Amino acid sequence: MVKNGVLTFSSMPSLYSTGVTAGPLEKKKSVFAEQFDKVYEDERCDLPTNEHGHKQLMYDAVMIALSKEKKTIDKIDFFLTGDLVNQMTPSSFTAHELGIPYIGMFAACATSVSSMITAALLADAEQARWLIAGSSSQHNAIERQFRYPLEYGSQKGATCQWTVTAAGAVLIGQHKEGNPSICCATVGKVVDMGMTDPLNMGAAMAPAAMETLSCHLKGHKKTIDDYDTIITGDLGSNGFKIFKALANESGLSHTKNFRDAGEEFYGNDPSFNAGASGSGCSAAVFLSDVYKKLQKREYKRVLLIATGALLSPLTYQQGDSIPCIAHAIEVTMDGVSVN
Repeated sequence: MVKNGVLTFSSMPSLYSTGVTAGPLEKKKSVFAEQFDKVYEDERCDLPTNEHGHKQLMYDAVMIALSKEKKTIDKIDFFLTGDLVNQMTPSSFTAHELGIPYIGMFAACATSVSSMITAALLADAEQARWLIAGSSSQHNAIERQFRYPLEYGSQKGATCQWTVTAAGAVLIGQHKEGNPSICCATVGKVVDMGMTDPLNMGAAMAPAAMETLSCHLKGHKKTIDDYDTIITGDLGSNGFKIFKALANESGLSHTKNFRDAGEEFYGNDPSFNAGASGSGCSAAVFLSDVYKKLQKREYKRVLLIATGALLSPLTYQQGDSIPCIAHAIEVTMDGVSVN
């Protein structure tokens, strides 16, 4: 019986392949650029609008993941993804072009993990053989929706994060020995600390990350020492600092195995203020750097905690607070679950 959002996957669905795409700035500035499968010379992927370019990011990421396993679209049972644009239209346009049964997901920047959790549930219940999960973001499309038009040239404060242009897709299927596999997960609760500043989302999301980490450790009877890395995304430098302080206050002294995708994405370059964000950020880092370290067995067990700020332009313009969410998924190379 599920309790407090805690899930265990007895069949341990496996991750078979990934596809990660990114924009021209990410090609130049991201410390993970060499690990991405495809980078573009144009922010719009040489298409008419930012939203069309956004769709292309996800479409190409899916096709790359499929090509690595020599899978064709007709073999995929479900496509699960989401983004930050109104009504997730880039994701829906991608789903139309792929023609795969589609489950649209929205957990803001936590969508990469919520998509993987839902895919794992379908695989574990033997309702699907092959699934594609992931998420994406495109800088220009998101910035003008949630903040200001780019042409406005507004100055950003130290707590602000930069929305990345990137997409990540992962092919998930039934368990295969030797592949990274999903053993368990925790679906987060919405946490709202009353913050109202959309330019300080890292601070708003940090308590949700802490809530989910605590629930996961307690629910699965784990300690932080059970993991080679616990990587959040996308708290950025400001939110990550708060998250670590909250962990210390809870008696979970953070160690060098704590990481944050948003803080690391641009290599702590101060030009990006508090770091990176966007639903493509954690997807790109999880499905490139972390996935490859699992394949090489540099990591044997990791905990991915993706965070999302569940605001909209309408709600924050009306002065509402920012509710936040964090979802966690545990991936192992051990072959068997320790739950």
